[in-house]
Amino acid sequence: MLYYLAPLEGITTYVFRRAYAAVYGDADRYFTPFLASKKLNSREKNEILPEHNEGIFLVPQILANRADTFAAIAGQIADRGYSVINLNLGCPSGTVVSHGRGAGMLADPDSLDAFLEEAFHICEGLSVCADGSGMRLSVKTRIGIASETEWEALLPVFARYPFEELILHPRLQQQQYGGHPSLEAYAAALEVLKCPVCYNGDICSPADEAALLSRFPVTERIMTGRGILKNPDLIGRLKGTSDPDRPLRPDPVKLKAFLAQLTDGYLSVMPSEREVLFKLKDLWAFLGSSFEDLPEGHRMLKDLRKSSSVTELQNAERVLLQAL
Repeated sequence: MLYYLAPLEGITTYVFRRAYAAVYGDADRYFTPFLASKKLNSREKNEILPEHNEGIFLVPQILANRADTFAAIAGQIADRGYSVINLNLGCPSGTVVSHGRGAGMLADPDSLDAFLEEAFHICEGLSVCADGSGMRLSVKTRIGIASETEWEALLPVFARYPFEELILHPRLQQQQYGGHPSLEAYAAALEVLKCPVCYNGDICSPADEAALLSRFPVTERIMTGRGILKNPDLIGRLKGTSDPDRPLRPDPVKLKAFLAQLTDGYLSVMPSEREVLFKLKDLWAFLGSSFEDLPEGHRMLKDLRKSSSVTELQNAERVLLQAL
């Protein structure tokens, strides 16, 4: 089984990825939050600098609905030595969708088909692999905008192209992250597509994985994002490299090391401590769910959320970790 760390805008940045890889090192592939600027801005350039991603298999992700924008971004990615890129067709953000990007591209299968044809032509022209072949293209997608029946028209479009892989989050754009993933849509993808299919959606525990594999034993690739933010040790638990007898929450020793490295990383690149504080609180909005069932868990998390400095936050983290 291959396990991927999903891209989450503003959270799984290169600072996060480096800290995660150094402490946990369990993900087989990492994906950048989407790159959308025709002329990459400084943040986007930092995401794909090779020296910021040493020792990991990184797949840069592109958000674009125009061939010229896709070509410009793909060329800059190729210049930095990457051989696989990912096209974002899954972002459900209203702002993104209203501009016809991300999941918004799923509204018109014919336009999507035309764009994919151009994207593959562009990738073929980027000779980045050792054998002289072009850039390999993967895609991360949802199953439609408002109705699961949309997948019936979209799936034949995807089936026409030799993707490196298709990562399927079988939810609709309008669902955002609520409701339940459509396992019927995932089943249809496994049946129709010739490329590898990676499952993404609500894998937050070994039990979740076991339920998926009991129905779809051919599954060989799983992407998880929110599950890792809630418990960074999740992939270790799925791979069996972490103690299976421990409660399903982060290992305190590893989590302490991860938080320390993450905080130091943010402090070294962000212009103000206040920004670092907000960035860490964004993570704790997910991570805190692993501590809610502890005695005094809600109180300790409240103290953490009220922290007005990085030092206060670190003290609150220390109290939480001591309770494990």
